[in-house]
Amino acid sequence: QLQLQESGGGSVEAGGSLTLSCSFSGGRLDNYAIGWFRQAPGKNREGVSCITYGDLKKFYADSVAGRFTISRDNANGSVTLQMTNLKTEDTAIYYCEGRQTSFPCSQVDSFYASWGQGTQVTVSS
Repeated sequence: QLQLQESGGGSVEAGGSLTLSCSFSGGRLDNYAIGWFRQAPGKNREGVSCITYGDLKKFYADSVAGRFTISRDNANGSVTLQMTNLKTEDTAIYYCEGRQTSFPCSQVDSFYASWGQGTQVTVSS
């Protein structure tokens, strides 16, 4: 069974950087589409970025494009989200989610079958 766990969250000032990692076990990572989502207090979960099976394509929400970079290391079973120039509105719990599929990844939460517990990111002004 696929298991995901996020790490790397923390508190930073606006303009700072953080790198989140999603570790993966229970299968071959290169068979999975992986998405990063976030949920701020009182708001719905929203898609941040995703990466397709086989690293064919990457997608970013408009709000993070140019600041966040997603990558995957299939050999080590991890997906990384590098976040730069962080803004206060990036404050949220960040989740990674996965689905075994050859279809393109999605930034819709219901597309995925597995997810981790989340990691808190707090950006202060």
